[in-house]
Formats: sequence, structure tokens, C-alpha cells
Amino acid sequence: MDKVAEILAEASAEAVEPRFRALTAGEVMEKAPGEIVTIADREAEAIIARRLHELLPVPVVGEEAVAADPALALAIHDEPAVWLVDPVDGTSNFVAGRPDYAVMCSLVRNGLTVASWIWQPATATAYRAELGSGAWRDGERLTRPPAPASAAKLTGILKSRFLAPEERRRLESHCSAFGEISPGRSAAGIEYPDLVEGRTDFIFYWRTLPWDHAPGSLLLSEAGGVAARLDGSPYRPEAPGCEDGLLVAADPDTWELTRGILLDD
Repeated sequence: MDKVAEILAEASAEAVEPRFRALTAGEVMEKAPGEIVTIADREAEAIIARRLHELLPVPVVGEEAVAADPALALAIHDEPAVWLVDPVDGTSNFVAGRPDYAVMCSLVRNGLTVASWIWQPATATAYRAELGSGAWRDGERLTRPPAPASAAKLTGILKSRFLAPEERRRLESHCSAFGEISPGRSAAGIEYPDLVEGRTDFIFYWRTLPWDHAPGSLLLSEAGGVAARLDGSPYRPEAPGCEDGLLVAADPDTWELTRGILLDD
């Protein structure tokens, strides 16, 4: 667990942090319509992938590698174990000079996330989780604080960008039942720790890319929270394209309450 945390922090120090607020025009590219990538993403992923493979020689499924060759993501289902890597989570924030970005990875065995790491360079904060062994921030055990019992006092995030317009309007029409709803911080590696630490109570996601959600979902569940698909089944990493929605919440009661309100017809 310590070695992987070191790999992320060292790759960040080498390839990511020196370029924060120092990117040139030629170092920011569009890899797909509306999706940007930087030289920092690509160089950090190469460093992390090489070192993780040396540590445990199983396939490395990195966000940028999959952007170049989508078939690589099939290893999540086809291989008994894989590393998932997101070299710069929150790339749009990073490019804009906002500090809400993270470096993340997780280890998946037989379709189940068994360990995860989140490094937040702006605050030099390290989160980690291990299946059955708990969630930690900088060596301190984390337990999700109790959420309010009343929906009117809950704070949440609704990530509606990838929803069909009609579905987006339907969900947004139910948000007045909650105390406060925001669009989030554009980085799962920031949003999940905020949820674990009690700064928000639930998050609704639609697109669930595995490198975005495997690290934080394990951190949350090991701290006492819930990460589940809308049918109530526990979250498991899936290859891109499985966009069945994901609701993560402070505890089982908050999850049920929130789902009931958001999906009420």
C-alpha cells in the first residue's frame, strides 16, 4: 500500500505538478470532442504504468492508453487482476489552473476493487483504502460522519452532463427536496473524499468510467458509505460504455432516501 502511494506522489512531482499553471498551448490537446488531455496526463500515466507493472505484473488499464486503444479496457473483465490508472483526474481544472485535481489508481481482482489510492497534489493529501481493512487519510482511519435524517438538510451533487435532456430535467425537478445541490467539482478524486469527510452527503453520477470511480467508491464503502447502481447492486468497475448510473451516499438510509426522491416518477 505504501509503495503505490509513493509511485503516485513521485509521478505527480515529476510530470504533473511542474506543469500546473505552466502549460503551453502545444501541451493541451483534444482527444475526443469535448475531452482534453495534456502532456502531463500522458507522461504521468507512462511513469505510473511502468512502475505499477514492475510492482505487480498485471495489465495496466490507463485512461489515456484506453483513449488510444479502447480494446485495452476489456482486461477489466478478461484478466484476473488489473491496475486502473487516472493520471490526472480533473484535467479541465488542471488546465484552467484550478487546484481540484488528483492522481489515482486502484487494483481490481476478479472484477472487484480490492485497493485504491488518491493523491491530491494541491494539498499533499493521500487517501487509500483496502477491501476489508478500512479507509485512510494520511495514516488516519476514516469513518463517514452521520448524515442528516431529513432530505431538506442533505447536501448533494448532481452530475447531469451526460444524461439525455428529458431525463436531466426530470431529475433536476426533484432537487428542490434537498437542502443544497451543486454541479460538483469536476473531479471524482476530489468529490469522493469530500463525501467521505462529510462535506457533502450524496452524489449522483451517470457516466461511470472505471478509473474515475473505482478508487473513490472503495474509499467510501470502507468508510461506511454506499456506492451502488440505481437498482441497488454494489458498484463494480466496468469497461467504458456501461452508463447505468451510480448513486453514492453517506450511508444506506441516505442512499435509499435520495434514490427515492431522485427517481420518483
